[in-house]
Amino acid sequence: MPFPHVPSWLRRVAALGLVSLLAGCAIAKPRTDDPLEKVNRKVYAFNDAVDQAVIRPVAVGYRKITNPPVRRSVSDFFTNLRQPVTVANDLLQARPKQALQSTGRFLVNLTLGIGGLFDPASSLGLPLQETDFGVTLARWGVPEGDYIVLPFLGPSTVRDVWQVPVDGYFFDPLTIYARNHSYHYGQQYIPQLVYLVNLRSRAFDAESFLKSAYDPYVFVRDAYRQRRLYKIYDGNPPASVIDQMQGLDQQGFDPDELLQEQHHWENKHPKQADQGDPPGSH
Repeated sequence: MPFPHVPSWLRRVAALGLVSLLAGCAIAKPRTDDPLEKVNRKVYAFNDAVDQAVIRPVAVGYRKITNPPVRRSVSDFFTNLRQPVTVANDLLQARPKQALQSTGRFLVNLTLGIGGLFDPASSLGLPLQETDFGVTLARWGVPEGDYIVLPFLGPSTVRDVWQVPVDGYFFDPLTIYARNHSYHYGQQYIPQLVYLVNLRSRAFDAESFLKSAYDPYVFVRDAYRQRRLYKIYDGNPPASVIDQMQGLDQQGFDPDELLQEQHHWENKHPKQADQGDPPGSH
């Protein structure tokens, strides 16, 4: 596991970092291939309760004692530190060009970026590209499998769950460091905790989208699948795959009916719907 000795409830933060990427996702009719939905919803509710009771307050405190430039540098540092995960999986996917580019980005930010606290690589034409073992399995033809929600870790699939032990144990510098160092009070896990809290704090700006969603569970599920699909196809998935993912290929699908359902919910919950408006829209 990627954080074998970190208190398990803190692992939830990593999954919540995903929410910060959901803003603006166009989610169509929910897919019906969710055979574990009944169990998944219970785990989703449990994770949300833990987040509201413990993890979110910690992230609130983090934001109060830091400013945006500091948080940006912390994010840049950990993003660059985890680039070996991408490099390793690029090689496993037989993509040497991408592996070379990610290696160059890592080295530029490590040196010119003062240990990764800044991101000069992007300005030099080396954009961030992230991949993982779940994407590696997909590129080699392993089927997605059922959608699952893991306690503390959040959304995944039967295929994607393998990135947890593989990337976490073999490629993640944070885990490798913690595994090979031991201090009396467990200080070797402090970098992991800071990384996780920083991820959760980045999700604050997207919380309103979840609050205004017709069904937050479905929103997270479909947004997760959409994001994974775009990762697998380098941001350009075939139209037929998009249609299948969004349910557009289902017989009898009526997008107007979906919009009516959303508008009906918004009319019954005006305060939550207003919270989902983009900043400055009023």
